[in-house]
Amino acid sequence: MTITQLQYILAVEKHRNFVEAAESCNISQPALSMQIKKLEEHLNVKIFDRSQSPVEITPAGQLVLNQAKVAIKDFNQIYNVVINEFDGLQGEVKLGVIPTVAPYLLPLFLKKFNEQYPLLQLNIEEMTTEKIIENIENGNLDIGILATPLSIKDTKEIPLYYEELLAYVSPENELFTKKYILSADIDLNSLWLLEEGHCLRSQIENFCELKQKQNIVSQLNFKTGSLETIIKLVDKYRGITLIPELAVFDLKDEQKLKTRRFESEKPNREISLIIDKNYPRYAIVEAFKSCILECLPESIQTEKKSEILKVY
Repeated sequence: MTITQLQYILAVEKHRNFVEAAESCNISQPALSMQIKKLEEHLNVKIFDRSQSPVEITPAGQLVLNQAKVAIKDFNQIYNVVINEFDGLQGEVKLGVIPTVAPYLLPLFLKKFNEQYPLLQLNIEEMTTEKIIENIENGNLDIGILATPLSIKDTKEIPLYYEELLAYVSPENELFTKKYILSADIDLNSLWLLEEGHCLRSQIENFCELKQKQNIVSQLNFKTGSLETIIKLVDKYRGITLIPELAVFDLKDEQKLKTRRFESEKPNREISLIIDKNYPRYAIVEAFKSCILECLPESIQTEKKSEILKVY
């Protein structure tokens, strides 16, 4: 049994197709199949049911795959330990960022970060909270930037900043004339939200208590993970949504006039770095934290001063 064989079975699990898995591993399909067959013979189990399309995982195979993820993660940590000890702030770092943070935070600090640490190679991908956690757990990501608290076992959260959620209101909506609003003022039938799976949606649902309210009837159901698309729909359909404070800095002047703060209740979210609790390259984590805090607008809070919205 080899690490390479474990990497091959994880590739098949991901793609559920031997040809695509082989392409992702940069080898031929027969070579990948032969190595997986050798592993199955060595373990005396059948990992995949090749008669199905897409390929299915056998019950015994799932147990092997689960342990393979742990083995690969521990194997990769060997490199991380050596890099951290002898090479310092250099090498590859894989970063995952949620879509409601990436377009607003990354442009603020990435240029300065790259100038300060030219030997670090950053691979950055936008992904949902669920995907970030999954990839940190299986070792495919080093660091995530997302909304917390999550309290996920075997991970560590390092808070960065706290931002208020503001209402973005169409001029044709009745709430546009108000200077401050209450969550109870919002007509839930005109509230636009990101699709399921985005933590900002969950936080808005918690704030507006949508789970307890059943009288929501929408004429138009639209799935999107883009906050910019939601803002445009609000403008066109007399709607309303909630946007994070950092996103307001990217709005045009006429759009900023459409934002409203909440009168008494202040919906806030916490944005943090998240890593595996045993992640050894902590100097890189500190470098990210320091650079991000230096580049934040002065109005963004870096200390918790009010209640934080639940993520789920």
